[in-house]
Amino acid sequence: MTVEYTVEWTRPESEREGTPLAVLLHGYGANERDLLGMIPGLPQDFTYASVCAPVAMGFGAYTWFDLDVERLAYSSDAARGAVEDLWGWIDSVRSQHTSVTLIGFSMGMAIGTSLLRTRPEAFAAMVGLSGFAVDPDRGEGLPGYFDDAALTAQQVPFFWGRDQEDPIIPQEMVDYTHQWANKTVKLTKVLYAGAGHGVVPQEIAHVNEFLTAEVLKA
Repeated sequence: MTVEYTVEWTRPESEREGTPLAVLLHGYGANERDLLGMIPGLPQDFTYASVCAPVAMGFGAYTWFDLDVERLAYSSDAARGAVEDLWGWIDSVRSQHTSVTLIGFSMGMAIGTSLLRTRPEAFAAMVGLSGFAVDPDRGEGLPGYFDDAALTAQQVPFFWGRDQEDPIIPQEMVDYTHQWANKTVKLTKVLYAGAGHGVVPQEIAHVNEFLTAEVLKA
């Protein structure tokens, strides 16, 4: 069954052709409007598409897949299903654009890195904010699904911003993500003291510089 996504676009369809696309993926319990405040601080050459996760939680909150918030535990099959569904949407819009870049916050970073690890050649770059990469060994649905060898060969530019004292993402997930990123992507990692589980203005400025250098001027 095709998933119908709610998407906030920064350009009308008639003005998207030939622009680079940046796909914004929000975190757990948010919606497609959550990351829009970042866009004025990012390069305006892009068309930005902020996608709402499909699983409704009530009161305007959504998730990409069911999550045990206490332990940040999830079903690998559910995560894989969310990635497959999102590929359907990306493939339906990508032909209009010169490139596709992913920007994911928290759980949105988990979804974005999972997309990146299935078809790394499809993306110009990725930005991960206050999130994590999915460990495929945590469950039955993902071992063998990711192609990290292809990602390593591709060396996709990857910006990872976070606060060392982030109160939400467990240290074991940070450690796994750090180990994974060091081996597979062209990593730019920056720590932001005081950001907590959020995004600060300095970080947005750094993401602006990253997107300009790695996508627009590449």
